[in-house]
Amino acid sequence: MSSGGDASDFEAYVAARGARLLRVAWLLTGDAHLAEDLLQTVLAKVWPKWRKISGDHPDAYIRKALVHTHASWWRRRWRGELPHGELPDTVASWDAYASVDLEQSLAAAVRALPVRQRAVVVLRFFEDLSVEETAATLGCAPGTVKSQSSKALRTLRELLPEHARDGGDLHARAC
Repeated sequence: MSSGGDASDFEAYVAARGARLLRVAWLLTGDAHLAEDLLQTVLAKVWPKWRKISGDHPDAYIRKALVHTHASWWRRRWRGELPHGELPDTVASWDAYASVDLEQSLAAAVRALPVRQRAVVVLRFFEDLSVEETAATLGCAPGTVKSQSSKALRTLRELLPEHARDGGDLHARAC
């Protein structure tokens, strides 16, 4: 491995921020194994440039790399049949696993979004970035972030089961 920066700084950064970055990768891919692969790929790309990146805001750089790498993987991947289970027609009045069901429903709905909308939702609502920060990360105008956000939230409202929408705010449910 070529030395692109201080190894101990890089290791400390990954140790401190790795779980958060893995969460972003999982939200983008919807698959734990792909998320690990995505994060590992991005960290391998970032390591040679670490000396230059570490002085600035490495989170923004790495998030952008995650989004772009995932998008390039997504464009190349075959998207034929996707396995899915049958959802129940009704919900019990009390369900001990309701929060898990909601989390799974939300994750499936986010995975169903187009790549650009998914990236906007992950960055805006899970990473809690501003419109401007999201636009800078994605390399687009703030208006694009707003329109993609609006379309994504509309789609999520349509995709989520009725019981998942009863609480109202999708952002509060997601966090």
